[in-house]
Amino acid sequence: MRLSSSAFGDGAAIPQRFTCDGEDLSPPLDWSGIPTEAQSLALLCDDPDAPVGTWHHWAAFDIATDRAGLAEGAAQHADTQGFKQAVNDFRRPGYGGPCPPRGHGPHHYHFRLLALSTAHLPLRKDPSCRDVEREARRHLLAEATLTGVYHR
Repeated sequence: MRLSSSAFGDGAAIPQRFTCDGEDLSPPLDWSGIPTEAQSLALLCDDPDAPVGTWHHWAAFDIATDRAGLAEGAAQHADTQGFKQAVNDFRRPGYGGPCPPRGHGPHHYHFRLLALSTAHLPLRKDPSCRDVEREARRHLLAEATLTGVYHR
């Protein structure tokens, strides 16, 4: 499986428009090589460099396997796009872009695509990103990662 973005390459800087210093839009993401037995996809984004421990920026789930990606800003229209989103560590549903403490150095943002063996994750209403990841790991078939870097 492969995960990429037309906005930044693996290991490259995330453009400001996808951060709290810009428009805070979810970046465009494309994927390929989804296992044929996959019944849904989940997309996670976290920052393991956060001073308080891993900070969860986004969890999108119950994504149909016939999709080849998500367009820029898709998180703002999840209801019409046909996928669900968790509550991030900013305490709001959807995408919260990179926003590391000023002067803390570069942070690495891991976008992870998970191919799952279930069509719908059995989660309570308004799950956290951690809830989504924990449940998704129980159904994991394959995983792809794209890492972007941002600092302030």
